Amino acid sequence: PFLRLLEAQLQDQRREHEEEVEALKNQVDAMKEEMEKQQQAFLQTLQLSPEAQVEFGLQQEITRLTNENLDLKELLEKLEKNEKKLKKQLKIYMKKVQDFEASQATVPAERRRHERNMQVAVQRKEKDFQGMLEYYKEDEPLLIRNLIT
Repeated sequence: PFLRLLEAQLQDQRREHEEEVEALKNQVDAMKEEMEKQQQAFLQTLQLSPEAQVEFGLQQEITRLTNENLDLKELLEKLEKNEKKLKKQLKIYMKKVQDFEASQATVPAERRRHERNMQVAVQRKEKDFQGMLEYYKEDEPLLIRNLIT
């Protein structure tokens, strides 16, 4: 049993190593292709006149900056969308807090103490039992409010 476990671990490590090597080979191949493209572009620019070299360099820089600008715009849109979503969630939570505070302000202090005692009792019961919850129909709004908060 111990040798089988060691064999299985060794095979897993070998598989992981082979996957890493394959990923690194793919990375090297991609880098080689990129380097060849850059070398070809460089050789082409050397054959151009000095004015054309400057123009080509400017075109390359404009292309790079345009791509970078597009990436930044995409990121900005994503962040703005996330900001809107978070603001919407914040409004919902603020409304819930206001509703809860308003409901607590209308409940007499004595009843609030009773509710706190009930909450403590319910929490203790939850540790001991799992299953269905039995309640009276008229207590449903109170139960829902307590579950939410």
